[in-house]
Amino acid sequence: MRCLGIDHGSRRIGLSYGDEIGVATPLPAIVAADPGKQWAALAAVIRDRRISDIVIGHPLNMDGTSGPKAQEVEGFARRMESEFALPVHLVDERLTSYEAELTIAPADRRAVRRSGLIDSRAATLILQDFLNSRFPDEPQGDGPQ
Repeated sequence: MRCLGIDHGSRRIGLSYGDEIGVATPLPAIVAADPGKQWAALAAVIRDRRISDIVIGHPLNMDGTSGPKAQEVEGFARRMESEFALPVHLVDERLTSYEAELTIAPADRRAVRRSGLIDSRAATLILQDFLNSRFPDEPQGDGPQ
């Protein structure tokens, strides 16, 4: 299993990679504004890393409902599945961008945001959640008998 984690945004697309080892790592974000260049960059990552599964952050509202942004991501997910013929998994991403941003010093956040680093860190959190659900820790025994 080779997974591509995605934090979808209109300006930047955060990316991460993980496999059966169960650890997600950030990849450089796609910062091209042109949708054609974004798709070409996604296709290159999928091809070069021989991706088998795509994991996309699903930005549900805090009450769990699907708002306009979630519906946009659902459309993006359908297109990814259609274009790349790979399984696409939507993972609840509530607060992942906020959590990723907390790892950056407040004075550096504006510059870092433009670089896509926060987006890729969010994609890493999203993918790690997915990997944790797929490869849970081995169950601990009840101890010595």
